[in-house]
Formats: sequence, C-alpha cells, structure tokens
Amino acid sequence: METAVKRLYEGMFLVDSALAAQDWQVILDEIKRVLDRAEAEVVSLKKWDERRLCYEINKKSRGTYILAYFNCETSKLGGIERDVQLSELIARVLVLRTDKMTPGDLEKLTPLEVVAAEEAERAAAAEAAAEAKAKADAEAAAAAPPEAEEEAEVVPAEADTEVQEVPAEADTEDPATDVAADADVSEASAEEETEAAATPETTDDAEEEKAS
Repeated sequence: METAVKRLYEGMFLVDSALAAQDWQVILDEIKRVLDRAEAEVVSLKKWDERRLCYEINKKSRGTYILAYFNCETSKLGGIERDVQLSELIARVLVLRTDKMTPGDLEKLTPLEVVAAEEAERAAAAEAAAEAKAKADAEAAAAAPPEAEEEAEVVPAEADTEVQEVPAEADTEDPATDVAADADVSEASAEEETEAAATPETTDDAEEEKAS
C-alpha cells in the first residue's frame, strides 16, 4: 500500500469583516474544522488583511483575508473547496501549491503585521524623543544658577516700593508747608490788628495830659 504524500499548500480564506470583528475565534475554528476534515496539518494560520472588495460577495462590500499554510494530500483539496462552499462563515477560498517556499517565506510579515510594526516603531521613537527632551530640560534647569533668578525677582519689587514711597513723601510735605504758611499769615494779621487798636488809645491819653 502506497503512503499518500502531503504537500505544502497556501490557502487564502475570505470571510465577512463584520463576522470577523464580532467573533474572531469562531472564524478560526471554522477554518480549522474545514482543514481537519481534509486531514490537513496546519503550519500557520493568521489574519492577512482587511480590504474593500472589488465587487460585493453575499451582499458584503468588505472582507477579511486569512492566510493559512498547511500540508495536505492533493486528493483532499476538492473536499476543502466543497466544505467552504457549504460553510455559512467562509465566503471564498483560494488554494495554491507552495513546494518551493522556504521557512523564511512562511514567516514573512502580513500587511497588517507590517502596519502594526510601523506604528509600534513610531510610538517607540516618539516616546524616546519625549524622554530625551524631558532629560534635557531637567539638566538645563539644574545647570541654571538659582541666585540670579532670586535677584531678578527681588530687584523689581524694591524698585516698585521706592517708586510708590516717593510720591507719598511729596504728598505729605506739601500740606504741612501750606498749613505753616497759613498760620504765619494769620499770626501777622492778628498782631497788626492789635497794634492798630492800641495806637488811638495812646494818642488820646497824651492829649489829655497836655490839656491838664
């Protein structure tokens, strides 16, 4: 009895993106079920990409592609395609023979993995730049002389105090000077009035003495 030879195949399964987003594990279990029925040995199974379809399939405009590598007998491939046609979760499948593929080809990144790697790289670069900036700011703050900063804050305050005090002194001196001047004028007027009032009495006394 001849032993059946299993070859390496690549299978691209297409499923509804809404179903894939709703319950990803159910989709994977359905693909594994189809491959198990064909006695296939799964080597790799992962999401390849999500894209807009060129034309609607089962009234769906977007689809998620799932890439699978598996070892299977050539005679079992028909059963895989038939089970996909009967499946309510898998819309299409395309199976290709890949005997010449190397292990490196099997580990090649999918479009989704490439995008995720680029986003992770950008995030890491942005985080490193933020850390470098924070470190530079901290070093600059530590190197700056604190005394100069304190003097710069104190001097304007003293200048403001002097500016405010000078007008206050000028305002205080002016009213006092005016009051003193008014007092001198009032005292001089009072003395003049007293002398004027006393002069006629002295004149009358002198005249009376002459008459007697």
